[in-house]
Amino acid sequence: MLIAILSLGLLGTVLGFGLGLAAKKFHVAGDPLAAEIEALMPGSNCGQCGFPGCPGAAAAIAAGSAPVTACPPGGKALAQALAARLGIAIDLAQVADAGPQIAAVAEEICIGCCRCIKVCPTDAIVGAAKQIHNVMREACTGCGNCVERCPTEAVTLQPVAVTLQHWIWPKPLAAGH
Repeated sequence: MLIAILSLGLLGTVLGFGLGLAAKKFHVAGDPLAAEIEALMPGSNCGQCGFPGCPGAAAAIAAGSAPVTACPPGGKALAQALAARLGIAIDLAQVADAGPQIAAVAEEICIGCCRCIKVCPTDAIVGAAKQIHNVMREACTGCGNCVERCPTEAVTLQPVAVTLQHWIWPKPLAAGH
């Protein structure tokens, strides 16, 4: 019994040391600019930008093959932050920013087909086959994938209602007012 324990401990130590050496020898350095851009992005990996998630979009923006306005969920605020980080000037007139939105299911026309559940990148939609579905507000990023897949148009994007938990002052008052 003692020999088995010692041999497994020795084997684990040798293999761990070998993996540590391999990790150092074969380390692939990533693009630090792409990592910074990815940190600014919403992280929903919704695919609305046409790239396979936020890491792909960040790499394309860092390489210059995608515009800073490529992320629809990020809106104008993200486009401005990316332009400031990259030191470029952008025209935000063509960027549509509807503000934060979340999905909502109209229960009276939901048929429970589960198509919306399959395309939700954050698993914000709950329900079962042939049952009414619902959206968990805290998990929904407003990507709109579920809206496109719903055959009965039961899923829509609606503006986030202002509550005390996330209310902000819309515009600061001038000093004299």
